[in-house]
Order: sequence, then structure tokens, then C-alpha cells
Amino acid sequence: MSMNNAPNVFLDPNANRFQVNIINEDHDNNETTQEDVGSDPPHYEETSFTDETHNRLRISYRPGKRELYDNFRQNGEKTEASLHPYDTHSKMYYLQTFGHNTMDPVPKIDYYRNTGSISGNKLNRPSLLEIHEQLAKNIAVSTGSVERVANGESTAGDETAVSKEEENKTGLVKFGWVKGVLVRCMLNIWGVMLFIRLSWIVGQAGIGLGVIVIALSVVVTTLTGISMSAICTNGVVRGGGAYYLISRSLGPEFGGSIGLIFAFANAVAVAMYVVGFAETVVELLKESDTLMVDESNDIRIIGTITVVCLLGISVAGMEWEAKAQVILLIVLLVAIANFFIGTVIPTNTEKKARGFFNYQGSIFAENFGPDFRSGEGFFSVFAIFFPAATGILAGANISGDLKDPQSAIPQGTMLAILITTVTYIAVAICVGSCVVRDATGNVNDTVVPGMSCNGSSACGLGYDFSRCASQPCDYGLMNNFQVMSMVSGFGPLITAGIFSATLSSALASLVSAPKVFQALCKDNVYKGLEFFAKGYGKNNEPIRGYVLTFVIAMAFILIAELNTIAPIISNFFLASYALINFSCFHASYAKSPGWRPAFRYYNMWVSLFGALLCCGVMFVINWWAALITYAIEFFLYIYVTYKKPEVNWGSSTQALYFVNALDSALALTTVEDHVKNFRPQCLALTGAPMVRPALLDITHTFTKNNGLCICCEVYTGPRKLCVKEMNSGMEKKQAWLTKNKRKAFYAAVAADSFRDGVKSLLQASGLGRMKPNTLVIGFKKDWRSAPATQVENYVGIIHDAFDFELGVIIIRISQGFDISQVLQVQEELEKLEQERLALEATIKENDFEEGKRGICGFFKKASSLNISKHETKKESTINTIQSMHVGEFNQRLLEASTQFKKKQGKGTIDIWWLFDDGGLTILIPYILTLRKKWKNCKLRIFTGGKVNRIEEEKLVMASLLSKFRIKFADINIICDINIKPNKESWKFFEEMIEPYRLHESCKDITTAEKLKREAPWKITDAELEAFKEKEPPCGKKRSSV
Repeated sequence: MSMNNAPNVFLDPNANRFQVNIINEDHDNNETTQEDVGSDPPHYEETSFTDETHNRLRISYRPGKRELYDNFRQNGEKTEASLHPYDTHSKMYYLQTFGHNTMDPVPKIDYYRNTGSISGNKLNRPSLLEIHEQLAKNIAVSTGSVERVANGESTAGDETAVSKEEENKTGLVKFGWVKGVLVRCMLNIWGVMLFIRLSWIVGQAGIGLGVIVIALSVVVTTLTGISMSAICTNGVVRGGGAYYLISRSLGPEFGGSIGLIFAFANAVAVAMYVVGFAETVVELLKESDTLMVDESNDIRIIGTITVVCLLGISVAGMEWEAKAQVILLIVLLVAIANFFIGTVIPTNTEKKARGFFNYQGSIFAENFGPDFRSGEGFFSVFAIFFPAATGILAGANISGDLKDPQSAIPQGTMLAILITTVTYIAVAICVGSCVVRDATGNVNDTVVPGMSCNGSSACGLGYDFSRCASQPCDYGLMNNFQVMSMVSGFGPLITAGIFSATLSSALASLVSAPKVFQALCKDNVYKGLEFFAKGYGKNNEPIRGYVLTFVIAMAFILIAELNTIAPIISNFFLASYALINFSCFHASYAKSPGWRPAFRYYNMWVSLFGALLCCGVMFVINWWAALITYAIEFFLYIYVTYKKPEVNWGSSTQALYFVNALDSALALTTVEDHVKNFRPQCLALTGAPMVRPALLDITHTFTKNNGLCICCEVYTGPRKLCVKEMNSGMEKKQAWLTKNKRKAFYAAVAADSFRDGVKSLLQASGLGRMKPNTLVIGFKKDWRSAPATQVENYVGIIHDAFDFELGVIIIRISQGFDISQVLQVQEELEKLEQERLALEATIKENDFEEGKRGICGFFKKASSLNISKHETKKESTINTIQSMHVGEFNQRLLEASTQFKKKQGKGTIDIWWLFDDGGLTILIPYILTLRKKWKNCKLRIFTGGKVNRIEEEKLVMASLLSKFRIKFADINIICDINIKPNKESWKFFEEMIEPYRLHESCKDITTAEKLKREAPWKITDAELEAFKEKEPPCGKKRSSV
């Protein structure tokens, strides 16, 4: 194929075949041209599905061709044939494929959107049927349509472009990967742990194990970051952060359970960080002796004021919150730089007395190994440090406010992990190389010549801190949490860094919790939380969620006892990490074709290892908190599973269902059939399931949780109409089965005749061993008056089932099964009711408008109300009459259609087991008695026997049934089954078959042969004579019954 942009081709309706000519109105966006390279094809720019270029096709023009195209575009020289009504490519007014107009659109992202996508409208491609119809009609486009499309007024792509322009005009704030992800993640990971706990961890674990503690924490976060990157790059990411990633990967059950506790954890984390900030402020007030009330109440007061200020920043909008985060990051970076600068500034006597000696090899060697004290160990120290490594989801939590979350989240998160990891390790090594573990703080504790020392590094540097071994000291890595302030060049900057770390983390959590909660509520996973789904302003801010988060944070601030809840919060975050890793593993394991992440540096088994590692870390941090987390998550999972939210996100759980079902079906094919494992697998000819509910109910009674049930429908008539109707109703009818809790499948075929359709179903239904073995069909009630061909088809279907080795169950009820007439009347009544409600709403709206016009309007309103009431009353009377008529006419039919849904009273199920048919006749009634609705029914067996052996026959049948382990209430032996029928029975039998006899013996051979060809299904005299011996029992059976 070649693409030619020559202007004469645009104007020539008889263009050569095998070429595609495209003109795009977006030529102004491409100002550059490419040099002519002779006969080489023109070069085209790459297309992209980003926000700026996803609905455009850019074309590069050769020199001299651009002006010709402009003239063509301005003059509008085109024929009607140059435009087709299905040319829906954005801003494109001419599309010609292979030299002919075509309805087929070129590939475009808008055809692949979800129906409810917020990125743009989903466009529908023309179906094959529409293409065929259009080609048959050969309809040309009207001139008005050409002009509208040429002016850019009617294409779906234009509507999308306009919606995007309006979106840009509203000033929607979107962040890039630096401001939106990198800054937030670094601020969350650089917490107060960096300033007040890292030095203590180095003192306990030593530099070596301290770095291992940091590395182990980073392994967890890095693996989670890799898994998150894979998930983020596998499709569009909306708002909701961790909840969105998990729910779209694993489904609403996992997503809904973790989303709620994750949002709650972020809300409580606000209180944690604010209390940490308040405690630092109270310590400063305590040092200056300026407490307001007491320590606890001062923490509450300062915490309340702080969270109110943070709420104000958040409510002001994401733009202000982002600016505040940048300012806090600058303060934090200055504080960290201040520490590193302080390590190289020469120390003084006071700092030496407190254990700071600048970089010393002896101190590094001494602090390299562990020195666990006060019952601490590696895992307890790890549990204290690990919360410092959390915070990697801070950027993902505002995924809805990112310009390109697919690239921003992986890029920003992984870089943040790298930068913060280097910082933590650098601080740990530096502080471990400069400060000794124990120091007295007394400048007079120097080593005097001739004095014995304990051989520590401090002794070599001229200080004797040996008394710290026998009595507690206040300084050194093990005793002083303010080591970084002492080491830094300017101590107050470290305090400012602590303030920045706490406030930034609190602010990030205050923004994350409402965003995640809003996404959860929008999905309506929990029915009672829709109130919090509403957003306000240009950024759709969850103001209601902010208020709820504020209330939760205030409650925990006022409690001021967070030591118990803190481990649970850490475990909530870890549970989220575990599920993100598991989501990546699960999606890879399901091998769904839709799992195509752009981020390639992941491995499913590494993700699984990350999930297990997160679960293990949960128990290391706090075993009882881990159990509580799992219990809450399990409860929410069960709740969401029970409620079954009506969502379909194409999760990997769905993909795995298919894989497991396929594997099970294949495994089942290797299992040979055995009589003990026989179960009825029914193909029920119900038509549409809702048309014959009673037939479906009785079939479902003995197949539910026991066998396969397929509701079948055959469409006959013109093939195109049948196929169209069949395809449009497939999902609706299967959904009806699911809604009515019927464990059955729906299958439909289009055929020339009803019998041919049933033949196709009998042969092709099922999969592997899961194939129908029993045909369930209703009794043809109108067989006497129906056309002969219908009766022939009905009987032929029964014979076909036997030919294909299926059992046959024919079910008969007095009123028949078909309630289509009732459904049609009900549908009409529902339409009338909807029209009435719409009319009432319109009248009320008009009355409200008139009521605004003063007294005149009031009187008009009163009169119209009287009229409307009269009309409503009249309509309701008509509906009532119609309902009564329908109820009286179809009451019995409606009752019959629901008779198998009701609990059956005490009674008997009569089984006429006259001949050994393989046991299906006795098995089906037995299965019925196992159901709750039929458990009060007893089995009564009727079978043939001899008059002189009634008791013996009963014993034989009872023995047989006991071996089959089937309970029965009574056995009746029909003794006269072999006696010839009486005259009345003979007469009834002959009258019954008379319309279906051929009587060929009474006609000449030519006429008889002709009748046989025309009606091969009719009973011949030879057939009647051959089966004469089988007729008397049938007639006699009727008379005896």
C-alpha cells in the first residue's frame, strides 16, 4: 500500500485503487516540512495516544504541496462521494480506502475506551451487518452532511476536542512527576525517624547491621515500587491510588477491603504526625518553661490548631497544598544539608564531652558491630525503623491529579526510593563515624596521664566515659535522641527539619485519605457511602472527605495515646504493599492478553516474594496488630463478596477464573464416565428463560448444584433478523438467569426450522465432559389443532434426542408453560406507568414555573392541579381496570408459572417404572426429594407384574430400590398391564391416531407413494400392524390409570 498526498488525487473521483488518501484539518499544527526525496514515500510523524495527540493524525507535506492543499480546503472543492457518514476520525473530512468510499474507520483510541470512560466518549465502529446494509443500499451522503463535517460540526472527535478545550478553560490543576510524585514521596519517607531515631538505631545495631536494617526495609519498598510501576503502566490510572491499583487488578473484593482500611490508616496517620509535631513544640515550651496548661493538654491544643491549619491548606486546593509541600521540602533539604556540613565543622569541647569527635576511624570501627541493650534485637530495631521507609504511595494516592500517572508514578516513586535510601545510609554511616555510643556530657571527664581507661575509642581521643557502664548517661548514640541537632552546624535547623517532616507527612496523609475514600465511594462498593463521592471545584476536591478525615484525626489527637494504634497503622500500609505485589503476581500468573505493562523490569515471582515479605514484616513489627489487620480485611472481603457490587473492571481474578475453568474442563476430559458419577445434565427447550419460568424451575430443581442446565432458544425466520435479535438478547437473558439466581446457561441458535435448531443444540452444546445428556421439553398442548409440520417437528426432536443418545424428559402442567402474553401486557403497563409519571413530573414543573408569577399564577396552578388530579385519577382507573382484566384472565397461568418455586406440601410423587430404561425415571424423582421444597414428598412406585405374584414382585422391586439406596413410601403392582384394552380404549386410541394415518392400503400404489413422499412421518398400515402388539398395553394403561 502507498499513501499519496498529491492534490489531483483528492479531486479525482476515479482515483487508482490500492491507495489511501487522507486530509486532516489539523495541518496548522505542523509548521515544518520535509525535503523531497524523489520517489521515496512521504515521511509521517509518529502518532500518540497522549492528551495532546490522541485524536489527531499528523501528516508531513512535501514542499509545494501544502499550498495546494490549503486552496483545496478553503475552496471546498469536493464531491459528495468524497465523504462517508461513518468517517468519524477526528477532524477528518475525507477518507478513501483502496480507491472507494468505505464505512470502515481507521484505528483510533476512542473505539477502545470503556463505555463509562471519563477520558472521552466511546465511539462505535459500524458492525458488519451495517456495512452490508449500507453497501446494499448504496446511499450517498447529503450535501448538508458534507458541509457540516467539512466545517468540523458533526464528528465525534470534534466533540472530544471541544470537551478537552472546555476542560482546559476551567483551569484544572495537574501535576508532573516531580511536583506530584517525587516531592511527596521524599517528604513522606524522610520523616522524624531520620532526625530523632536513626542515631539510636545505629547505636543499637551498629553501622553494619544498621545499613542492613535500612536495606531490608528498602527491599520491601523497592519490590512494591516495581510491582506498582508494572500495574500503573498497564492501562490508564485514575484517582484512588493504592485502592485503584488493587481494585482494578484483583477486583472489588480485595480493592474494597483494603481501600477502606487504607483510607482510615491515612486519616489516623494525620493524627500521628500532628501529635509528633505537637510533642516537639511542647518540648521546646518545656525547656523555656512556657507551658500553657500541662504537657498532655498542650499537645491537644497545638495539635488541634495545627490540623485546622492543614485542613485550610488542603481545602484551598491542590495547587496551594503543592506549594506548601515544596516549601517544606526546601526546609527539609536545608536541614539535611546542615547535618552533613556539621559533621565536617571542627568540634568543640562541649560537643566532645557529649560524644561528637568528627570523623574518626576508631569510632567507625567501634560502632560497626552491634551492641543491643535493654532487650532489643535485630527484628525489634527493624520494627522501629521500618515505618520510616513507608510513604512510597504518597504520589500514587493523588493519581487523579497527575498529568500522566502512567509515567509519573513509576518514575517519581523509584527515584524517591533511591534518593531517600542513599540519604538514610549516608546519615547512618556519618553519625556512626562521628559519635560514640555513650558520653557523660561532662567536660571534666578527660583522660589524665597515668590513669587507666577501658580502651574505648573515646579513651584514645582523650575522654573517659567508663562510668557510663555502671550508671546511665545522657549523651551518645544510645542515650540522646537529639544527636543530629548536636552534630549539625546550626541546631535550630534540625528542629525546623523535624517540623517540616511531620507537617509534610501530615499534609500528605490529609490529602491522600479523602482522595482514596472518594474513589472508593464513587465506585459504590459500599452502598451507604455515596454521600462522600461528590467533589467540588475545578479539581473535584472531596470536601466532604476532608471533613471526615478532619473529624477522625481530631478524635485521635484528643485521645493523645497513639502508641497502641501506631503498629496497626503500619500494618495497614504493609497490607496495601502486600496486595500491590500480589496484584502484579496475580495478573502475570493469569496470563491475560490484556496484561501488557510498559514497565518491563518486573518478575511475577519477585512480586510474590515481595508480597510474602510484606506479610512477614507485618508479624515482625507486631504480631497481634497483624492478626487484627488480617481479621478486618477478611471481614470486609466477605462483606463485599456477599454484596456483589455491579462493577466489571477486567480484573486478573476474572482472568484466573477462566484459566481455572479451562484447566478443570480439560482435566475432566481425562476422567472416564462411571455410573456412580452420573448426573442429569439438561438441555431445556425453554426459549427465552423468562417466557417459560416453570419449565426452567422444575429443571433447575434437579440440576442445581448437581448438574449442567442449558436454557435453549431457537430463532427461525430471515437469517439477518434472527442473528441480530439473537445477539442483542444474549447478555440480557443470561443476566436474567443470574439475577433470578438460576444456575444455568443460556444458548441460542438461528436455524431454518425449529427442529434443525434443536439438532444443532443437541450436537454442539456443552464442552468436553460437560455436555447435556438429557433433553427437557414441555408437552405440546395443542398437538391436536397444531399444523401437521409442527407435530412432526416435535416428535422428530424426541427421536433426534434418542439418536444422539440423550434421555428425554417431557413435562406437562395443566395451564401450559408459555407466559409470553402476560409478559407483554405487563411490559405495556409498565410503559404506561412510566409515561404517567413523566407526565406528572412535567405538570409539577410547569406548575412550579407558573407559581412564580404571582396571584394569577396561583389560580392557574390551582386549576391545573385539579385537571391533573382528574387526569391522574382517570388514568389510574384505566390501569386498574386493565390490571384486573389481566389478573382475571391470566391468574391461573401466573400461578402455574410459579408453582415450582413454592414449597410442595405433603404428597406423593408417582413413578410409573414400567420398563427398565436405565434408571433415569427413578433418579429424577429421587433428586427432587433431596430439595427443601420437595422434602415432604414421598415416592410411590408403579410397575407391571403378574396377578399371581404380586407380593413376590413387590419384594423384588423393594430389594432393587434398597440396593439403589432410594427411599420409597409404597410399591404398586399393575397386574392387568398385559390384558387387552376394552372397546372404549380401543375406540379412543383409533380416534386419536386417525388424523395421522396414511391408509395406503386403500389407495393405488402411485397415490400411496406420493403420500409417503409428502408426509413421511404419517403412520402407515404396515407400521400399525408391526407395532400392534405394543398398542394394547398403552390403551389398557390409560383405562387402568
